[in-house]
Parts: sequence; structure tokens; C-alpha cells
Amino acid sequence: MTSNNHTLRRDLQGLAADLKWSAVELVRIADRLIQASDEPDAQALHRMIAMFQREESKLSSIVTEIEAGRLVQKDEASV
Repeated sequence: MTSNNHTLRRDLQGLAADLKWSAVELVRIADRLIQASDEPDAQALHRMIAMFQREESKLSSIVTEIEAGRLVQKDEASV
């Protein structure tokens, strides 16, 4: 794996982890909203959580493609 691909993979893994952590935190907030009888805002957060989880899954798939060598980042000098 090239240095550029290694950096890209690491950056994407970090973004995926950030999305996953954010979704976990949003679940906690949504639970508190439900306990406070604020169902509409809790539902809005659940929609955001679902979106974050989909995007985290997409990033994880891209990382897998990079690891397998099927996706490579072009060197900026060759663009």
C-alpha cells in the first residue's frame, strides 16, 4: 500500500469512527428526549443517527476497497 493510500485509509477510518461515536452520543440524547416526552425531536435525532450509520458503513466499505488495492489515491503531482 502506498503512503498516500495508507494516509487516505487512516483518514477515512478516523471519519468513520467519528460518525460512529456521534451516532452513539445522539442515541443518548434521543433517549433523554423520549424520557422528557419530546418525541418529535427524538425522532429527528433517530433520522440523523440512521444517516450517520449509513455514511459510516460507506466509509468502511471504501476502506476495505483501499486495503484490497481496488481503490487507489492518485499522487497529486500526476493529476
